[in-house]
Amino acid sequence: MTTMEESPRSPEAKIGMRVEDLWDIQEPQLSPNDKLNACFESIPVSAFPLPPSNQEIEIKSDATLAEAVKILAKNNILSAPVVDVDAPEDASWIDRYIGVVEFAGIVVWILHQSEPTSPKSPSSGTALAAVANGMTSALELDPLDLESAATASVNFFEDLISSDLYKNTKVRDISGSFRWAPFLALERSNSFLTMLLLLSKYKMKSVPVVDLGAGRIDNIITQSAVIHMLAECSGLQWFESWGDKKLIEVGLPLVTPSQIIKVYEDEPVLQAFKLMRKQRIGGVPVIKRGGNKAVGNMSLQDVQFLLTAPEIYHDYRAITVKDFLTVVPTSSDLITCKKDCTVKELIQLLDHEKILRVYVVDDGGNLEGLITLRDIISRLVHEPHGYFGDFFDGVLPLPPNSRV
Repeated sequence: MTTMEESPRSPEAKIGMRVEDLWDIQEPQLSPNDKLNACFESIPVSAFPLPPSNQEIEIKSDATLAEAVKILAKNNILSAPVVDVDAPEDASWIDRYIGVVEFAGIVVWILHQSEPTSPKSPSSGTALAAVANGMTSALELDPLDLESAATASVNFFEDLISSDLYKNTKVRDISGSFRWAPFLALERSNSFLTMLLLLSKYKMKSVPVVDLGAGRIDNIITQSAVIHMLAECSGLQWFESWGDKKLIEVGLPLVTPSQIIKVYEDEPVLQAFKLMRKQRIGGVPVIKRGGNKAVGNMSLQDVQFLLTAPEIYHDYRAITVKDFLTVVPTSSDLITCKKDCTVKELIQLLDHEKILRVYVVDDGGNLEGLITLRDIISRLVHEPHGYFGDFFDGVLPLPPNSRV
């Protein structure tokens, strides 16, 4: 067994070593999967390393969307908790925060403004009000109309970020589609197993960890951070026994070719973002017409480039997906793997490339499946019968048609 003395490890790997020690004392009749469950149940989320800065970025509720975008972009993060500026200093964490603002949430607001009927304004505030109330029905009102979207995209983003609406809309005005209290969070004493299940089966992109004593968020654990932790566990017995398995042995990929949502390179980029949001997915492969070979990749987070550098599109009458991939090289990186890849190789690939998804392709480059970070985590642990009990009691239903 690898020891700390033999090989100095990262903070993430030390968690893996705790799993290793716990693995050795589990009941021998347990299956490997049940052993992992038991190990992760014995480790509190407080053991997860804090971000390098040791301080989470927070955004004030009276910040404008423009200010929020600058903060997110400057710190290279996709989301941040929103602090209620009107909350008293001694407020509990439930009263201190009103939710989490993210680029994806701002996308909803952007797409409401991109409706062909009023490309520069939200039609007397109707669209903005819909967002503020947690509604996104405007996204489904019109079919994907390439011609109208092309018309709406003429200098759209340049007009948008110079508008008073973008400069003056407050973050709190678009915070209508968050979970109870105001979001589902873990206490420091909750287990790794709970955290892993929330990030996989319950489809949370990140899990805030609250310090009840301080009344504030202590850490935010993301799917990417978990994948990095797993990558750092290379060489440990429990990880190798799982990681050496072929993808098909652990049931991957979960998404088959027929289930993959795609966009064609000649479609307007606004419509590509709208499709991702409507289908509740974080990214799509870019396909040439008449085939199934991916030539690029787009993700919902790429909208930050439209918000922070719209001048790059000044000469475009219609911003197509192909145009977008040309001017934003980081978006066009298509990371793929083959079906005979191992779980360990896939984890190391995702961690090294800092990406959220990988496409499974055949020797000809044709799509054979899709694997996300959530898919991998879901293969690591499983939910025991009745595990959560009353954990979700008090969680209010989401607003109708909300997109959390």
